[in-house]
Amino acid sequence: MIRYLDSSAVLAWLLDEPAAVVVADVLERSTGVLVSDLTMVETDRTLHRLAAQDASRVAGIDQLRIRFREAGATWTSIPIGHGVVERARGSFPDDHIRSLDAIHLASALVARDNVGELELVSLDGRIRANGSALGFRVLPA
Repeated sequence: MIRYLDSSAVLAWLLDEPAAVVVADVLERSTGVLVSDLTMVETDRTLHRLAAQDASRVAGIDQLRIRFREAGATWTSIPIGHGVVERARGSFPDDHIRSLDAIHLASALVARDNVGELELVSLDGRIRANGSALGFRVLPA
């Protein structure tokens, strides 16, 4: 199954947070992984921020950056182009979402229009709720 991963899922996996094992399993069972350009930016910014907060972590963060770059090279990144922007500007089932969440959801919708059925992988409650309402199977279950 092709899966769209948002930043919350990628960061949990990369930073070995409690949900990392579940996200890693989802990644291993995927036939394709889609992410937004936004995911790439948010993930790299998080790594830069962590390194700036604690200089003693720089070496470990450099290793995470390499791991992310290697994994990201196998993923398909969805540009934040006109179609994504137009969809993100529209309404969602629950409009209490932030702009960046709307971009993730719009990216997943545009991807689904192009590749057909796909699953949405997110740990963010607002994205998960909207994704379900938009007809996505949301992981982790």
